[in-house]
Amino acid sequence: MATISESNPSTPDGTGQDDQLPAGEIFDLLSNQRRRYVIHYCKREDEPVPIGDLAEHVAAWELEKDVAEVTSAERKRVYTSLQQSHLPTLERADVIAFDDRTIELTDEAAELDVYLDIVPGDSVPWGTYYLGLAAVGSVVMAGLWLEVIPTETVPELGWATLVVGLFAASAVVHVVQNRRMRLGEMERPP
Repeated sequence: MATISESNPSTPDGTGQDDQLPAGEIFDLLSNQRRRYVIHYCKREDEPVPIGDLAEHVAAWELEKDVAEVTSAERKRVYTSLQQSHLPTLERADVIAFDDRTIELTDEAAELDVYLDIVPGDSVPWGTYYLGLAAVGSVVMAGLWLEVIPTETVPELGWATLVVGLFAASAVVHVVQNRRMRLGEMERPP
């Protein structure tokens, strides 16, 4: 059974092989939209899913249609691709358990969440946001140290509380947005 890791360290027996996927293989695995759709659908259903239902939903998402509007040819094209390529790839990575009829996520699939941090195209990456927030906090703290910022109306502790409060509020928004944008959390995949 493969587990997911940042690297692929040597095992104690000296073979240099273990059962962990390196990050590069994980990114390759997740680079395909159909495979991400499979993970999304399986997470959303949270039980074994029939391959036919999976194929219908993946086709609908790819074609931006309702499931009822997907033609049998569109469904069959996705079904064939899933069965011959994508599901075996996910199964070899031990992300899903797959037989001829049903697919279900394995426990190892939960470890993919850290690699699936989805940032909407119209938002600022959180790293950049926190860097800017740290810069603002540093300017405020420097202003207090240099006595440039007046402390008569707002004491130093008030300014420090404001900076910490901004970081805390930002962290709460960050966590809520990340949970909302995860695969399997919404009707349609992000």
